[in-house]
Order: sequence, then C-alpha cells, then structure tokens
Amino acid sequence: MDKRQQQQQRRLMHEYGGETNDNLCHSTVRGIDYLRDPRLNKGMAFTLEERQALGIHGLLPPNFKSQDEQLQLVLQNLDRYTDSLNQYIYLMSLQDRNERLFYRTLCEHVERMMPIVYTPTVGLACQKYGLIFRRPRGLFITIHDAGHIYDVLCNWPETNVKAVVVTDGERILGLGDLGAYGMGIPVGKLALYTALAGIKPHQTLPITLDVGTDNEVHLADPLYIGLRHKRVRGKQYDDLIDEFMKAVVRRYGQHCLIQFEDFGNQNAFRLLEKYTDHYCTFNDDIQGTASVAVSGILASVRITGKKLRDNVFLFQGAGEANLGIANLIVMAMEGEGLTTREARDRIYLVDSKGLITKDRPASALGGHKKDFAKDHRPMTDLEDIVVAIKPTAIIGAAAVGGVFTEKLLRNMASFNERPIVFALSNPTSKAECTAEQAYTYTDGRCVFACGSPFDPVVYKNKTFYAGQGNNAYIFPGVALAVVACEINHISDHIFLLAAKVLAEMVTETHLSEGRVYPPLDTIRECSVKIATTVAEYAYAHRLAARYPEPKDKEAFIRASMYDYHYPDALPVTYDWPESVVRTNSHSNH
Repeated sequence: MDKRQQQQQRRLMHEYGGETNDNLCHSTVRGIDYLRDPRLNKGMAFTLEERQALGIHGLLPPNFKSQDEQLQLVLQNLDRYTDSLNQYIYLMSLQDRNERLFYRTLCEHVERMMPIVYTPTVGLACQKYGLIFRRPRGLFITIHDAGHIYDVLCNWPETNVKAVVVTDGERILGLGDLGAYGMGIPVGKLALYTALAGIKPHQTLPITLDVGTDNEVHLADPLYIGLRHKRVRGKQYDDLIDEFMKAVVRRYGQHCLIQFEDFGNQNAFRLLEKYTDHYCTFNDDIQGTASVAVSGILASVRITGKKLRDNVFLFQGAGEANLGIANLIVMAMEGEGLTTREARDRIYLVDSKGLITKDRPASALGGHKKDFAKDHRPMTDLEDIVVAIKPTAIIGAAAVGGVFTEKLLRNMASFNERPIVFALSNPTSKAECTAEQAYTYTDGRCVFACGSPFDPVVYKNKTFYAGQGNNAYIFPGVALAVVACEINHISDHIFLLAAKVLAEMVTETHLSEGRVYPPLDTIRECSVKIATTVAEYAYAHRLAARYPEPKDKEAFIRASMYDYHYPDALPVTYDWPESVVRTNSHSNH
C-alpha cells in the first residue's frame, strides 16, 4: 500500500470525510487551532512534518510522544492525586485540552475511570460545581429565556447535534435539588455516551434548564452559579419545557435524541408520558434504571433457579426509579404468561409512609403508586414488612442509606435459600447496605447488586464480586442505536430488549463469582450488542428512518462509532496525471 492509500485509509478511519459527518474543514482551520482546539490537539504526538506544515514548529518541546506514552503519563498524573474530586478536575481539564486522549483514557480503563467521571464522584463534583467551575461546557437555558430558547440553541457552535441530555437539577442522584450545579450530570452522561458507545462528542449537547432552586444552602452560597430564586412551577414551567422540546426539533431535527435526566418525581413521569409518543426521548432515571435492574434480576433467577413469575418483589421507595423497575418487571412477567394484574400482585412498594395499601386516601396514591396498592393492613416498619410479606427479592433505589439493616438481611436469608438483594442507590453514602454487609448477614447466600461500586468481598474463603447495576450498561447502547438508525420513538419494549441482551452476556463464570452483570471492562462491547439488537428490532417494527437499511447491523453500528486514536493532521494529498500537470505548466509560460 503506497503513502497516498495509507493516508486515505487512515482518513476514513478517523472520520474526516465520507459519511461520518465530522465537521473539520482544512481550509478554515489555522495551524494554531491544532493546539487550541481540544478536538484537534495531539500535544507532543504531532510529527515533525505536521509541526512544520502547520506552522506550530517551535511551539512544542523538541520531543515526540506517541498516544500510548501520553496515556501512561495521564495515568501517572492520576496516581498523584489521592482525592477523587481532584482526579475528576484533572480529567475534565484533560478533556478541555485533548479530547481524543481523554476518551482513550476512559475507554481503555473503564473500571478505574467510571467512579471518577460518574457516580459516585460526579455527585461531589455537582455539590462543589461553583468551586470547580473552569470553563463553559454545555448550555444553560433559564426560565427568563422563555420565548427565545431557539435563539439560545443557535449560540451552540455545533449544528450536527444528535443527542441532548437535559436536566433541571431538581433531583441530582440522591442529593436532591442542586439547581444549576446539576450541569455535572448531563456533562458526565454524555462523556459516557462517547466513551462507552462511541457516539461522536461533537454530536452531543448537555443542557441545564435553570428555573431556580429550592435549596436554601445554594441560594445563600456566594459561589452559586445559577438563578437565585425559588423554583418556578406550574404553567410557566410547562410552557418552558414545551418550547424547549420544539426548539430542539427545529434546530436539530425530529430524530435528535432528548434524554431527560434527574428531574423531580412530580415531573419525571408526566413529562415522559407527555412526550414519549411525539419526540425521540427517554428518561434514564425511569427507563434506564429499570432496564439495568431487570437485567440483573433476569441474571439472578439463573442462580436462584426460580422463574421470574414465581418471585415476590419488595421495593424500598416508590419514586421514579423503583416505579420504573416495577413496571418493567410487570412487562417481563407478562412475557412469561402472567396477566398485568397477576404480575402487579407480586410486587409490593414501601414509601415514606409505609407499605402502599388501598385504604390510603386518594391524594396519597398519586401517579403509578395506585397500580401496586395492596389489600393489606397498614405497616410502617420495613423490617416488619419483610417478615410479613416474605419477599424473594428486595430492591432499594430511594437513597435511604443503611435501610437494609442486619436484622432485615438475616430475615431475608431465613426464608430464602438465595435471597436477591439489590441496593441500587448512589452515591455510596446513600446505599441501602454495603456489599460486605449483604454477604455477611446472609451467610454469603444472597444474590447482590449495587448502584455504587464496592470492592470485592472475601467471606468464608470465597471472593464475591458485587455486580454494579449501573445505568451505563444500558443507556449508551440504546442511544447508539437511536442515533445511528434515526429511531423515531423509544418504547419500554426497547429497554426490556436491552435488559435481556445484557443478561445474556453474563456467563456461568460470572454468576459463580457473584456477578449479575458483565465486568465493567466489557461495557463497550455490551453497548455494541445492545445497539445491534435494538437496531434489528427498530427496522423490523418500522421505527428506524435511516435508509437504506444496512444488511449487517453490527458492522453498521461499529462503523458509526467514534475513534479516539489520533488522525493525520494534514490534508490528504494525491497526484494528478503527469500529462495534465505538464500541459498546465506549459500554458503558464
């Protein structure tokens, strides 16, 4: 292969040209831009030829480092920091100056980097956002921009946006109302879109809708970066969301994915129900959490030996996460032959007032809670409820730290040979129990999953690897299929399908180690498998608008993914026929 062919092959591989929609135009980029723009910067990996041709020779030290060497330097720098927040700040600064190196670091060291760039560290980063804010990343749209949201969107320099993650900051993880500080969540979420599923970073847009905050601490904080007034609610809030949805479609098209993230319980379900049939949208807190939890349950029943339909589920909490899981379990049970009513009868919910029963006032059974209300005497103590109901599985996702007590866990083990215990809340301080507590108090017999990472646990000479039920197993793969195939609408069936695909990737070896999810270092491959299956489903059900339909869906998905290796900085060069060049040369004399 000659030099020209090598250049062309690498150019296609690294997205410049063809159908990859990368937006680099060499005629409009100056040499110095290659050092200033994080999408173009390669640091000391620029070759001598590139430095001289771009006019940046002398602006870099007279040495050359490969991306492999740069990656090792990044890891060494991370090792210098003992505080996770400082590690987060370092990685964000790396993203600001060298985008491809940042994503290679995440992609090739997923298990180490995930707790830094997302939960649990991102929760602390959001709480300290005013202190660590360095440069704008994403769009802040406020309630006072009503009537001009499209104009604000036009200020974003990229026009080829395919995926938006939006929050109003009201329910950030288990930390509550953080207002404008919540921007760390859509930023972190979209970093995972790229790192875990290869969605091109310039096609993503994080957005915070700032309608105020009810957090008195932030309102009094001189470092707070958002609007300093109480949250706007009611019609004015709804009108803002309506305008926002229409403006995104007007600016980026009907197939632009809009992911709702960390909205308050009172808004999350109703906004999802309002927009799901009219826009390309989903809510990760409801549907993504549900999908990853159901995937873990489907893997768990392979250990317990029971069919899904034969289990009894008790949920600690009745917010958007737990209700989303409960509804998807119902759908999965229906697939095993139960009616909707029969499936719901096997699911019990506990909220702040106790077991949800039918004798409650209608005002206390709002939303989807009434679907799971039981003919049962009122009970308020979770330990007593466990003894009365004798569930085979207990699931917590309500951010009530330590609520799975020693007594509760021992009781679960007393009437279940293999109790299923899912402590899904994050950050770690909000976990219902630790992995060590779960394995110790159930005598090593529980099937355990968690929302935040825990170290392996050694109990009775056996090492257990707690499965982290992280939404990142699900939402990047679903989003990859949506973006690549231009899927119109995202139904709960797609999330149940994703759950089944992920569960099938759990091997017998994983199960023997206590895992109900594949290891985190395989998560990018999980995304590809999920995206491929979702793509096949979408084309089979006429949900995909990208034509012609690709024959090999997996190859199509892989070809659409972002490559974090450095491309050539110089344009492709090629020769003309010598006779033409000679003729033109003679005509000039």
